[in-house]
Amino acid sequence: MRNFYTEDKTLRRLLEEKLPADFFEYADRNLEEFGRLCAGPIDERAVHTDREGEPKLVRYDKMGNEVSRVWLNEGYRKTIQETYDTGIVGYLHKEIPELGRIGNYVYAFSQGYLLSHAEPGFYCPVTLSKATAYLIDRYADARLKEKFLPHVLSTGEVELYEGATFLTERQGGSDVGANEVEAVKTGDHYEISGEKYFASNVGACGVAMVLARIDGAQAGTRGLSLFLVPWEENRQKGKLRIRRLKDKLGVRAVPSGEVEFEGAKGYLVGEAERGFYYMMEALNLSRVSNAVASLGIMKRAYLEARNYAMEREAFGNKLTAYPMVKETLSNLAAKQEVELQALFEVIELMDRVMGTERNASAEEELLFRLYVAIMKKESAEQAIHFAHEAIEMHGGNGYIEDFVTPRLLRDAQVLTVWEGTANILGLEVLRLIGKYNADEIFSEELSGRLDGVADSAWKDKVKAELDKLEKQINQVKKLSPEMQTYYTKRLAEGMAAVFESVVALEMTDHGNNRQKAVSEVFLHSVWEHDAIVETPPAIAKFEEINR
Repeated sequence: MRNFYTEDKTLRRLLEEKLPADFFEYADRNLEEFGRLCAGPIDERAVHTDREGEPKLVRYDKMGNEVSRVWLNEGYRKTIQETYDTGIVGYLHKEIPELGRIGNYVYAFSQGYLLSHAEPGFYCPVTLSKATAYLIDRYADARLKEKFLPHVLSTGEVELYEGATFLTERQGGSDVGANEVEAVKTGDHYEISGEKYFASNVGACGVAMVLARIDGAQAGTRGLSLFLVPWEENRQKGKLRIRRLKDKLGVRAVPSGEVEFEGAKGYLVGEAERGFYYMMEALNLSRVSNAVASLGIMKRAYLEARNYAMEREAFGNKLTAYPMVKETLSNLAAKQEVELQALFEVIELMDRVMGTERNASAEEELLFRLYVAIMKKESAEQAIHFAHEAIEMHGGNGYIEDFVTPRLLRDAQVLTVWEGTANILGLEVLRLIGKYNADEIFSEELSGRLDGVADSAWKDKVKAELDKLEKQINQVKKLSPEMQTYYTKRLAEGMAAVFESVVALEMTDHGNNRQKAVSEVFLHSVWEHDAIVETPPAIAKFEEINR
């Protein structure tokens, strides 16, 4: 593979549909270069970082002084420079010089998608920097913006400050309301003290956004405030230390560790009582990034499986001569492309909800939050499935670290954990249904879209499944609050299947012959995968989809 962008016709089509003509021309040209970098040098460096060059904690200098510094290999540093210089973070908040306009999430996430083909571990710091930039730009005062934001948004003109968001504490985990890190007012700033137990991009960030409880604040999430903590200034003064780096299963490129703050200088961001809500807003950005990383891994896994199957011979034939191999590859391609289309619809909505214009209605904001929860859950689980299928397609070779497939599986596994597990996401779906009737907005939206597609047996099937889902949700609403949680993941899975099926039906109506083939294979795999037929769509459409 020479270029992840030029080989992804679906992504290019989506960008051409969703970007203004001049923006698309700019994006098309720059993504071609970035796609080449991701498929070449960035991918090669990712192998080195994963195998021999992972971050290392330097506790002391040669004179025995504690320094708590993180070493990053030179190749990884080169990837940092090349990636941020593209504006993957910066152009979400400042003008693209060539266009004279601020960028958008559609373009930024297309960059993240390509990067995740090669280095989903590094896409974590990029995501944290996006969240940091969002929080500073949206909620910090003018003084903090002037001092720190240009560095977080750097595209090479000033020193880059990567970002980090520190939530997790040992006693809390997902229960953020149990957090204990304290903040005490001292002059024009606060002194932060306590421990963050799982802090990603630790030691590599220039600024960290930290949740802490101001002395005397109430218990629970309402008592948490958001602080900007400059990293290097506090490190040099011994106001923070890294206890250790985590020895992780995958995504080894990102340094994750345990941090102790000992009176570290921090600046309050926004209103003191709204820190948790600010961080949860940024969490939706991170969850979309998580889904984008999942789709990138899914695409890379599919490409590795397809290319291997087309070259490998067994029992006198190429692997692609066998029906079970054809089924696997066709289903993988169809699922990935439909899910990519669906996710970019969510990203397009995100530009209206969280972008520069913010012109979304209240219903669209709720729909966005619902889509984020169900798509993050679905895509993360699919990334693991795709990596598994790619390994199986390679046979024993797929388990050998000479191939990329083991790293894809290791890197994919964390995506079901980061930014909320399936259980947490299911509870978010349940909360949106119970508190805001998001299920009614969802049903109305998809019913309207179904009315707009051409009549077909598949349309009737999806309408019936939507009706069935509505009845299930109404049944769950009648249960006790405790028993409602039992069904949350099931409801989220049903919503994802119906949403993606509507997207697939619209592809049938408006797409070319290949898109129609993708749609048919996808719908069959979701709703009739157990049906016994003479020529399943995955076989009949194999050449059209996979060649």
